Amino acid sequence: MSGTYAVLHDPEGLLDAELPLDRAPHEALVTAVLAWKDPDLAPRDYEQIALQLTGHARAVAADVRRLAAVLPKNDGRGALAEVVLREADGHLSTPLTGTAHCVQNRARLVQALYTRLDRLTESAQGAP
Repeated sequence: MSGTYAVLHDPEGLLDAELPLDRAPHEALVTAVLAWKDPDLAPRDYEQIALQLTGHARAVAADVRRLAAVLPKNDGRGALAEVVLREADGHLSTPLTGTAHCVQNRARLVQALYTRLDRLTESAQGAP
């Protein structure tokens, strides 16, 4: 099957639930993007990086959503997760502009989602 590719359409996000996040390369990308001072890339390059970060942000948000959904209703961690998820939904609904500013905003979003995911994961592991 070398040289052939399959494009998957998964509007319900069913595949997200089955696949683990490939965290290290995306964190490295976030770190690199946030370190930019005055990049001079073509708009298409910015768009490609933003698309990569957008897809990953959606996957991380799905994990945050799943972990937050199993928390008791009166648990403050769930409320904080909901705030982060609302912000994420707002950012992800804005169109990509093909600029460094847009890419850095997506990188900050991935960073915020991972922070929330880590907090939920730590508390889940520490629970009896």
